[in-house]
Amino acid sequence: MITTIVRTVILYVFVTLGIRLMGKRQIGDMQPNELVITLLISEIAAIPLQDTSQPILNGITAIFMLVILEIVMSVLAMKSMCVRKFMSGKSVVIIKDGIVDQKAMQSVRMTVLDLVELLRGQNVFDISTVSFAVLEVNGDLSVLLKKCEQPLTARDFDLETEPEAMPLPVISDGKIIKESLTALGLTEKQLDERLKENNAAVKTVFLMTVDRFDNTNIIKMRENH
Repeated sequence: MITTIVRTVILYVFVTLGIRLMGKRQIGDMQPNELVITLLISEIAAIPLQDTSQPILNGITAIFMLVILEIVMSVLAMKSMCVRKFMSGKSVVIIKDGIVDQKAMQSVRMTVLDLVELLRGQNVFDISTVSFAVLEVNGDLSVLLKKCEQPLTARDFDLETEPEAMPLPVISDGKIIKESLTALGLTEKQLDERLKENNAAVKTVFLMTVDRFDNTNIIKMRENH
């Protein structure tokens, strides 16, 4: 039992490390070659877990060989268009100028129902409103609506808008996130001053966000009764 637990922990650590080295992608965002590598890693990791007579080092070596292979192929794909197309394929235009390309759909073995379902996933329920639709290599459908169907923006009304800034979390669960402070150019002393202005302390804050225009939002922890 102890041997199984130890082997599981070791493999968990090394598989996690291997996936992290490959990059931060969710399963749905993976390219075909990345998905293949991920599936192979999971299968290889399962072997020494199921058969304790198998040396765990063999599994770890195989996992990192696959990770190295993926990194090498990724570098080659960055430098060569041919390698990129071979490894990941290419995007396919399904709808062009409002016209559905039936040959393109056949080439990717997509049915009309598949197309309608993917359009609904993009909040498009009327195919006649689509100007362009591109099937990406990861299976997502990118959609451009016709000009008359696109929502109005502030630019259409010649309205002046305030500059935008992304709020960064500076405190989470009563702990200071120093990376966010550095990005915002704030010191812990300045943070304390803002907390005092809002009658709060670090340990009492569930979430605090600040943007580069000093807009601050504080959510305090719920008191336990």
